[in-house]
Amino acid sequence: MRPKPFIPEPVPNRPAHVKDKNSGLFWHRSEMRTLYVDTDRSQVVYHANYLKYFEYGRAELMRGENYPYKQIEESGYVYPIIKIELNYYTPLFYDDLMYIHTRPAKLELVKLQFDYLITRAEDGEIICTGFTRHCAVNSKSIPVEIDDKTVKLWDSFPHD
Repeated sequence: MRPKPFIPEPVPNRPAHVKDKNSGLFWHRSEMRTLYVDTDRSQVVYHANYLKYFEYGRAELMRGENYPYKQIEESGYVYPIIKIELNYYTPLFYDDLMYIHTRPAKLELVKLQFDYLITRAEDGEIICTGFTRHCAVNSKSIPVEIDDKTVKLWDSFPHD
């Protein structure tokens, strides 16, 4: 079942953010163009590459909020992925410009989740949706509470 259309509108004073008119949710938006190497024999983007696009969106969101992932690791935290969900609706092709919409979603004591929505820039069609769930661990891979700066990012991200 297809999701409702995604109708992004700019967020004043936050050029990298949009608000979906249908859901009322705020998203960080980054753009990327598909590479030839990302396609398979049928000339569409190979399904596993959407995880790479999710990572790009997540890294751009964190960098845009002045807390790049490299800084998180330098402070002694790692956030490995523990669960992934992807829902595919229509393919991307070589050289398509896409918008990767990413938002901080759930936040628990030691787990957090990013939600994603990828659209084709040309026509706004939803390509896929999904999420990645992560667990906070220290350098010894022991689960720990989410670091304060990440909690602050979740709290400061625009919402209704």
